[in-house]
Amino acid sequence: MQRKKAHIDARIEDANIDKGIIVLLTGNGKGKSSSALGMICRALGYDMKVGIAKFLKGVQTTGEDAFLAKQPNVQTVFMKTGFTWDTQDKAYDTAMAVETWKKALAYLEDESIDLVVLDELTYMISYKYLDEQQILSALNNRPINQHVVITGRAASKSLIDIADTISEIKDIKHAFRANIKAQKGIDL
Repeated sequence: MQRKKAHIDARIEDANIDKGIIVLLTGNGKGKSSSALGMICRALGYDMKVGIAKFLKGVQTTGEDAFLAKQPNVQTVFMKTGFTWDTQDKAYDTAMAVETWKKALAYLEDESIDLVVLDELTYMISYKYLDEQQILSALNNRPINQHVVITGRAASKSLIDIADTISEIKDIKHAFRANIKAQKGIDL
C-alpha cells in the first residue's frame, strides 16, 4: 500500500494541466444520460453554470427534467421531436435537430457556461441530421475551461478522437427485454 500510495501521489502531482475536457459516454448499455446527470449535479454543487441540449428525447417527460427546471444555474433546450422512429419524417427531424443545435452552439460559445451536456448527440451525426465537421469545429473552439459531456450510442471515430475521457457502457441485461415498462425514477 505504501508503494501504491507513492505511485498515486506521483500521478496526481504530474496531472498539472487545467482545462475543460470532453467526456464521451457511449455504448449500448443503460446509463449514459444518467452518468451525465451525475456530472451536472457535481457542477451544480460547485455553483457552476450548465447548458443542456437534449436531442431525441424532447417529448419524453423525465424526473431529471422536472428537477433541473428548478435549478437557477441550468439552461436546457429540448429537440421538439421524440425518437426518430416515432415521427418517420427525416426532413422534420433534421429541422428540429438543427434548431436544437443552434442553441447548443450558443452554449458552446458562452464563456459563462462551465459545463455543456449534448445528450444523444451521437445519433444526430450517425443519422446525418447535423454536420459532424461543424460540431467538431464548435467543440474545438469552445472556451478553454468549458467542459462538455456527449452521450449516445455508436459514437463516431471523430468524436472518439476528440474526447479526453471515454466510457463505453455495456449492455448485459435490461428489464425492457423482460417486458417491464420504463419506470419513474429509474428510466424516466
